[in-house]
Amino acid sequence: MPWWSWLILGFALLAGEMLAPGGFYLLFVGLGALIVGLLTLANLAGPEWTQWLLFTAFTVLSLTLLRSRLVRSFLPASQGAAIVGETVELTTEIPADGVGQARFRGSVWKVRNAGPRALEAGARCRVDEVKGITLTVGTPPTSTEEI
Repeated sequence: MPWWSWLILGFALLAGEMLAPGGFYLLFVGLGALIVGLLTLANLAGPEWTQWLLFTAFTVLSLTLLRSRLVRSFLPASQGAAIVGETVELTTEIPADGVGQARFRGSVWKVRNAGPRALEAGARCRVDEVKGITLTVGTPPTSTEEI
């Protein structure tokens, strides 16, 4: 691919990150494309198959090494503590001690079921703990609580 295609792809993915509700995934895919674009411009990326290999490597490497730090910097401990006790609506079925997803304040969050039984999609649960960007649930809310 020509160098300018990588740069256009990279900037489009960065724009998509700004428009999508925060997960900080497109940011790192876009950075991978920008890096490969710059390497291609400098004639250091090689043939197209090498460019795609570099793109994949830079994306996975940056996601693995940098994403958790970035997310932690945007979710201070005080905000995590503020979420505890709130109610979320599950968007997927979650087995006992399993992981799924829930909707909370307009975003989809990763959720771990700490309860002894499976939870059905659509169920409402109370947040018991926040670890990074994962909410731990298991306590059913009282009937007066709403999302």
